Amino acid sequence: MLKLDEQLLAKINQRAKLSQLRERLSLTSSQGSIIEINGKYFDNFSSNDYLGLANHTETLNIIKQQLDESGFGSGASHLITGHHKIHQQLENELADFLVRDSAITFSTGYMANLAILQTLAKKGDLIIADKLNHASLIDGVKLSSADSVRYQHCNIKKLQARLKSSAANKWVVTDSVFSMDGDIAPLDEISALCKKYNAHLIVDDAHGIGVLGREGKGCAEYFNLGQSELPILMGTFGKALGGFGAFVSGSKALTSYLMQFSRSYIYTTALPSAIAAANLFNLKLIKDDQKYRVNLNKNIQYFKQQCKKESVELMPSETAIQPMMIGCSKKITEVSEQLKTNGFLVGAIRPPTVAKNTDRLRVTLSASHQFEQISRLVKQLKMINKV
Repeated sequence: MLKLDEQLLAKINQRAKLSQLRERLSLTSSQGSIIEINGKYFDNFSSNDYLGLANHTETLNIIKQQLDESGFGSGASHLITGHHKIHQQLENELADFLVRDSAITFSTGYMANLAILQTLAKKGDLIIADKLNHASLIDGVKLSSADSVRYQHCNIKKLQARLKSSAANKWVVTDSVFSMDGDIAPLDEISALCKKYNAHLIVDDAHGIGVLGREGKGCAEYFNLGQSELPILMGTFGKALGGFGAFVSGSKALTSYLMQFSRSYIYTTALPSAIAAANLFNLKLIKDDQKYRVNLNKNIQYFKQQCKKESVELMPSETAIQPMMIGCSKKITEVSEQLKTNGFLVGAIRPPTVAKNTDRLRVTLSASHQFEQISRLVKQLKMINKV
C-alpha cells in the first residue's frame, strides 16, 4: 500500500500533467485595477471587485475607527458574544435596501449556501438544481438529506419537466449570475414555474448584488420580483460591495429559523465588527451614489465594443464576467502565462471548475478600470485569437 504522501503526490502530479494544477499568487499591494505581485505590476482583470470598493479610502477609515471602538476579533459566534450592534445595523440596512423583511449575516458565502440547503431541505424533499451552480450550492445539496436532480443549464423546459414529474416538497436552486459564464438565469420564468408547481425558489445572487438592476439591488430588481417570488435570496459582500462575508434574506420566519438551526451559523465565529462596519459603509455608498455601477456598465459596454471591433469572440454575457473560450488546458495555461508576461492578470479557468474542453479566460471588469487599460487588454486578446 502506498504511503499517504505518495498517494497525494500521485494525484497532484496527475493534475499537473493535464495542465490543471492550481497555484497561488501572493500580492504585495492592495486590491485594485493595478496590482503588484513579487515586484511586478499587472493590469488586474481577474478580481470580483466589480465596483472598485475593496480599497476605498473612506472605507479604510471606517475600519480603523471601528477597530478603535471594538477591537479586531469578535471572539465568539453570533449566539454567544460575537454579535455586535454593527452586525444588527448591517442586517437592517440590507433588508431595507433589498426590500426584504429580514436578513441574517454569515461569515462566508459558502457557509450561507450550506446553511440554506442543509437546514431547509429535508428527507423526502426534492432539490432541483441548475447544472452549472456554484460549488457551494452543489456541496449544500450533498449535505442535505433531501433527494436531488439537476436540470440542463438555464433550460426552462427541462426544469418544468423535473418539477412536473415530482409530487415531493420541491426546492429549485440556481445562481442569478453564473460565475464562470457571466450569463443571467431567467428568474422571471423560473419563479413562475415554482409558483405553478408549488416549489420553493433559492437564489444565489452573489454576482448580482450591487450590479444588476436600476439601483444595483440585484436580480430581484432586475426582474422586478418581490419577496414572494424570490423567497430565499443569498448574497455576498466580497464582490460588488468590496468587503467580506455574506447574508441570507427573506421573511422574518426564514432568518429566525436559520439562526436557530443552521450549523454553519451557530458553530462559527462571527465576522469581526470592523469588517461588518466596512460592509455597511460600502452598502451605503452604492445606495447613495450610482456612479460606481454606471462606470462599471460603461466599461462592460466599452470592452464588448472593442472586442467586436477587433473580432475577439466572447461567450454571451451582459455582466462584468466576460469569458473567452479557449477549450484546451495546455493552451490556456500558455495563454495565461503570455498575458502575465505582457502585464495582464486574467483568470484562466480549467477543469474541474468547468467541463472538459471548455477552458476559458475569465475577464472580469471593474468600475475602476480605465478605457486605456481595456483597450490594451483587447489588443492582447486579439493576438491570442490569431494563434
